[in-house]
Amino acid sequence: MKFASIIAIILSFSLSASVHASTMYIDDTLLVPLRSGEGTGFRIVHKGLPSGTAIEIIEQNKETGYSFVRTKGGTEGYLPTRYLSAEPIAKAKLAKAEKELNQLRTSNKDLNTKLNALQGNFNALEKDHAQTSKTLNANNTELARVKSVSADALNLDRSNRELRESNEELRNQLELLEVENARLKDKSESNMMLIGGALVLLGVILALIVPLLKPSKKNDSWA
Repeated sequence: MKFASIIAIILSFSLSASVHASTMYIDDTLLVPLRSGEGTGFRIVHKGLPSGTAIEIIEQNKETGYSFVRTKGGTEGYLPTRYLSAEPIAKAKLAKAEKELNQLRTSNKDLNTKLNALQGNFNALEKDHAQTSKTLNANNTELARVKSVSADALNLDRSNRELRESNEELRNQLELLEVENARLKDKSESNMMLIGGALVLLGVILALIVPLLKPSKKNDSWA
């Protein structure tokens, strides 16, 4: 049996067309046994590769219809080439598609979560913006009021200053009038005293002159 295996291997090397190592897949069958030689009479080195299993193609013999392959676990052997497919089988494709779909669903879920978080942040920022705008408007209103009050205060201060100046001027004028009034009063009193003295003097003069103007009785008798 060993001799037959060696002969089969030598024949396979001489008759098969060498190909570069490539990956192929077990076709849509139940289980494909892996044998030590090209034929059903050779020892099974792997009890069966399930459908969709990816294996490395080392050689293919078009004459015998067998391929020399290697599994991912490193087991080497022969199996009928008709059980190989260059593309994954429908089941494997479906499983891969389902896996990708689940990944996309998970990714979509994550994206939705992030989107909801971003939407929440946006709503919070929009709320803060509205509150800030409201506060800004209130501050602008208060600033306008303060400016108006400040303008009124400046006007009031200017008016008060003008009134103080006018009051000071009036006080100065009043003092001048009081001084002038006192001077006039003193002058009037002086004049009254002079007039009083003149009247007294005039009375004295009249008292002296009037008796002299009366004729005497002696002179009347002589006449």
